[in-house]
Amino acid sequence: MTEPSPQPPAQPRPDDTAPAPESVGEIAGLRPRRRPGDGGEVSGPDVDLVDGLTPAARQVVRAWLLDRPSAAARQARLQVLAAFLRWLNASEPALDPLAATGAHLDAYCDAALTGTLTVGVRRPGKPLSGATVNRRRAVLSSFYAFAWRTGAVSHAVHPAGEPRPLTRDDRRLLRRGVARLAAGGRATEAVAVALLEATGAPVAALADLTVQDLRGIADDGGPVLLTVRDGHGDLVAFPVPEPVRPLLRELSGTRALGEPLIGPADTRWVAAALVEAALAGGMPRARAEVLHPGVMRARTVTDLLRGPSS
Repeated sequence: MTEPSPQPPAQPRPDDTAPAPESVGEIAGLRPRRRPGDGGEVSGPDVDLVDGLTPAARQVVRAWLLDRPSAAARQARLQVLAAFLRWLNASEPALDPLAATGAHLDAYCDAALTGTLTVGVRRPGKPLSGATVNRRRAVLSSFYAFAWRTGAVSHAVHPAGEPRPLTRDDRRLLRRGVARLAAGGRATEAVAVALLEATGAPVAALADLTVQDLRGIADDGGPVLLTVRDGHGDLVAFPVPEPVRPLLRELSGTRALGEPLIGPADTRWVAAALVEAALAGGMPRARAEVLHPGVMRARTVTDLLRGPSS
């Protein structure tokens, strides 16, 4: 199988080859309900609200909704996003939704928890449960993560309330996903995610890696060291965990001296590969879609020398 180009998609991509619908109400499962018994599946005003966004915002919302094949999932996404958009419009009428930040998501979730929401809820003034707010936070985080990965926004939106560290189970699923990407012929993405998870090295350093940065790669049974420049320009060596070594050897065998092992790659491409690996490994989509290379940077060289987590 030919490896895909390691460049992020320039535009959101729907899940089929048909032209993107003009109205979100034309998407399967999102027929607007205008009156009782008319066969509508979602709130007509919610559809109108999204259809009234700027062309750029409307395009990314459509693509994000189409990214889920399940009608129920699309309906839930639309309902949560529409509620947030109503709050955002009431709070900052001039703000484009694609310009929102993590602070806006935090403020919205805080208002939901404290009962100060006056729009976008069935009973204004009544606090929403923590579980409900967490579900809304996950959906909104998913939307902005999708917008960032597809190039619709230039900033990553990270609400402060979102749990950041990877759990042991997250890492297990991520490694399983790496193996599945590799088995599917996507060695470049697999190696990028494996090295990110194993070393926590900066994306820029991983993009610049060449065969010369590998020590012991020719020895099938021995340890492999990866050398990169840190943010201060100092040379740092990372031990490569044993499961990653075959992938690295296979990829390095296809590269000439001085040729980047992974690049050209940037943070957006690595973030997309990270999410794909997580989904391939069986991680829940709501969790996978908020992963970011920065999450992987918390482990220090000392942590790594203690051995990989199980």
